[in-house]
Amino acid sequence: MYAVTGATGQLGRLAIAALKHRGLADQTVALARDPQKAADLGVAVRAFDYDKPESLAAALEGVDKLLLISGSEVGKREPQHKAVIAAAGQAGVKQIVYTSLLNADTSEIMLAPEHQATEKALAESGLDYVILRNSWYTENYTGSLGAALANGAIVGSARDGKVTTASRPDLAEAAVIVLTTDGHSGKTYELANDEPYTLADLAAELSRQSGKSISYSDLPKAEYAKILESIGLPPAAAELIADSDEKAASGALYDDSRALSRILGRPTQSLKEAVAQALR
Repeated sequence: MYAVTGATGQLGRLAIAALKHRGLADQTVALARDPQKAADLGVAVRAFDYDKPESLAAALEGVDKLLLISGSEVGKREPQHKAVIAAAGQAGVKQIVYTSLLNADTSEIMLAPEHQATEKALAESGLDYVILRNSWYTENYTGSLGAALANGAIVGSARDGKVTTASRPDLAEAAVIVLTTDGHSGKTYELANDEPYTLADLAAELSRQSGKSISYSDLPKAEYAKILESIGLPPAAAELIADSDEKAASGALYDDSRALSRILGRPTQSLKEAVAQALR
């Protein structure tokens, strides 16, 4: 039996769909804080609230392999993840596949410490585990291309740093491949795109496909964070995104291992494809 935490989130829904595509719907459990939001997933659903650790082990009964998608509540993820790991041990889960952060062990991104703590907890748990260090989502950039078209510029703080972001569908498919196949026990994979690009490259590709002249405007981190706040992001989220962008300038969002395409057995999504998809 396979189970997926955060099943109603964007990555979780894609993972459930990938499991169903493999004919595993009857062997899949969607774990969700609000089961009603998972009613449309087409698989069994169990209530799974990270903040109710006493209830987690029962929800994992009969689960052999667990895809632990990192929680969305920054600042609470370390205790939440540790509660899931402890519950998995109590329930007899045979393997945890955890979605971490690219270069988590050396990263200086503000998001890294919670991932580092979770990886350490897994190593000390006595459970079999696999670490998937997911790159920054390509959609984090392409999701704002509409605003870039309206304003004539992409803004950020990454300078000319190369990034190897990855699409959510590629990362979800890779997670399910690892979850459902053997030979991954104890491994750590840096999952990133084959094709590195800069934000100036992204602006150039958007210009090419849209027929409009779009530039890349590099800003100090604090100024970029203020812009993110002005479009509705909470200050803490704006700070995290601006921090990640700034760290990308020195390679924090870059990896050339090509582990993602090897797991997928095909090339990862290209920048051209990502922009075309966003414009559709």
